[in-house]
Amino acid sequence: MTIKIALIQLRVVDSKEKNLKNAIDLIRIAKKEKDANVVVLPECFNAPYTADSLQDVAEEIPSGETCRALSNAARDYGVHVVGGSIVESFSGRLYNTCTVWGPEGDLVATYRKVHLCDSSLSGKTTVAETKLFTAGSKYATFTVGETRIGLGICWDMRFAEFATAYRTMGCDLLIYPAVCDVPTGEQHWELLAKARALDNQTFVAFCSPARDTHAKLIPYGHSLVVDPWGRVIQRATEFQEIVVADLVLKELSDVRRRIPVFEQKRTDLYELKVDCTA
Repeated sequence: MTIKIALIQLRVVDSKEKNLKNAIDLIRIAKKEKDANVVVLPECFNAPYTADSLQDVAEEIPSGETCRALSNAARDYGVHVVGGSIVESFSGRLYNTCTVWGPEGDLVATYRKVHLCDSSLSGKTTVAETKLFTAGSKYATFTVGETRIGLGICWDMRFAEFATAYRTMGCDLLIYPAVCDVPTGEQHWELLAKARALDNQTFVAFCSPARDTHAKLIPYGHSLVVDPWGRVIQRATEFQEIVVADLVLKELSDVRRRIPVFEQKRTDLYELKVDCTA
């Protein structure tokens, strides 16, 4: 089996309505013109990444405007849509939440960002996430065919144990919608994607917004897909575009047979305990 994944590196503007229209148009192109069966949007794709803007677009899941638009797009185009992330309002709290919609328009996974970020390599913290959001506490996976896919959001990519927990659950692809600033991206973006893929012998996809030099947090762009050998197989520029990659799943068994690190772990010395029913 092959998964054709499309990363939608869209340009985020100061209008929820325009961002949603752009996202839906690009989902249509990803499916109709590029034949993707999994389409991914960036973190906080429906508003600029500032505290005020994010609070203004908060909505309930699954009844909110963004959720309805993503559900309709997934159903209309018959594709899995990984809805980047949006600001979820629930019981008086805000969460940075990724929703996944199946080809019938059904909500098949919901993931609340576990690791919240207050750090910035550029020296400026645009959004102090621990003050704005409540951290999630659960893993989230979904399946496409027989392929199990694990979800993270941006800062989650820095935690090796988190990714390995997903591999322990049987995931073959890890998807991270993200907003990463340029200084951090130049140093760590590709390195982290390669590390998570190589450590866990999985495919890894990072999906960023397009670069906007007028934004308070200027996104790095360069959405990319890495294979289980740690090789970048597709990479975007900094501009708005759709990055498409064919994930040849038989490569997984090859790399795991030739480099059997998961069979060689010293569980007498260390062990990762995870709820595999997540």
